Amino acid sequence: MGFHTINPLVDNRWDDLVAKHELSSAFHQRGWLEALHRTYNYQPFVVSSSAPGEALNNGIALCRVSSWITGTRLVSLPFTDHFEPVLSDGRNSEIVTALTTWLRQECDRRHCRYVELRTNACDAGADQLFKKERRYYLHRLDLTPSIETIFAKCHKDCVQRRVRHAERERLSYESDNHDGIVDEFYHLLTMTRRRHRLVPQPRSWFRNLVDCMGDAIRIRLARKNGRPIAAILTMAHKSSIIYKYGCSDARYHRLGGVPFLLWKLIEESKASGAQEIDFGRTDFDNPSLVVFKDRFGTKKSLHTYLCYRPAVRLESVGRWASQKIRQVVPVLPDVVLPLAGSVIYRHVG
Repeated sequence: MGFHTINPLVDNRWDDLVAKHELSSAFHQRGWLEALHRTYNYQPFVVSSSAPGEALNNGIALCRVSSWITGTRLVSLPFTDHFEPVLSDGRNSEIVTALTTWLRQECDRRHCRYVELRTNACDAGADQLFKKERRYYLHRLDLTPSIETIFAKCHKDCVQRRVRHAERERLSYESDNHDGIVDEFYHLLTMTRRRHRLVPQPRSWFRNLVDCMGDAIRIRLARKNGRPIAAILTMAHKSSIIYKYGCSDARYHRLGGVPFLLWKLIEESKASGAQEIDFGRTDFDNPSLVVFKDRFGTKKSLHTYLCYRPAVRLESVGRWASQKIRQVVPVLPDVVLPLAGSVIYRHVG
């Protein structure tokens, strides 16, 4: 089986395939790929068995990530929680085997450090040299029951009462994607990342998401007496909403800003006809976040990334760097923290 590569930033066939395929998500949209390219200079491409000039019947998007620190690798896709290949025959093992073999050979030809596929769809039939590596939980909320049933399934103390408390506190609410609300969101994000001893993503990443994805991006912001206290960023695609980023001012946690915003998201998504909210992935070693998402009535499933590595590498370098960053973040001035993120993130996709 032969494969071809296309540029999804200019080839409209990719848009057509994403629009009609049942497994596509906001992460498949051209806007997400364009934002990755603009912000981090990653080079996106799609591998497909469809020949040039033919309708695109299948494909998987990857980014070529080149870094003098972390090397060159092929990732499907950077900063994406999960990413399924869009195949005409679902999980046909013959196509999966041929595709992953082609990717392995491309990795060898280009002397890449590895190929990473953030999908469960290739578990059956993948080239035998692809190994299961990182594992996560994925959390999804079914919106097909009534809104009353969905609320009743939320944790009484940690969600229901906190939402009602936020309403009694008269938190104001805004949902938009204009420059002003992006800046307020980013301020809260920087506070949150510092609290977790992590550098924030570049400000340009969020501005590029809005520029490239338009109304698919929504920032929901809660205020107390005019002061921003919590915000979430979501992405929409067909009948599914992805909750991608959340942040808050810890001084106001008692007001329940984040539960309040997530319930607003649930109400509005349900009213718009959406069928599901994707609460994203969670690391196994982050049990508090697992519990937080569980309390909204989500169902979690196991998600495993597949990886092919041509040779044994010093993977401890990444863990060492992460530990050093966590040690340094608390002492970095506010003006330096976003700059650090701009430098670091393009190397860790």
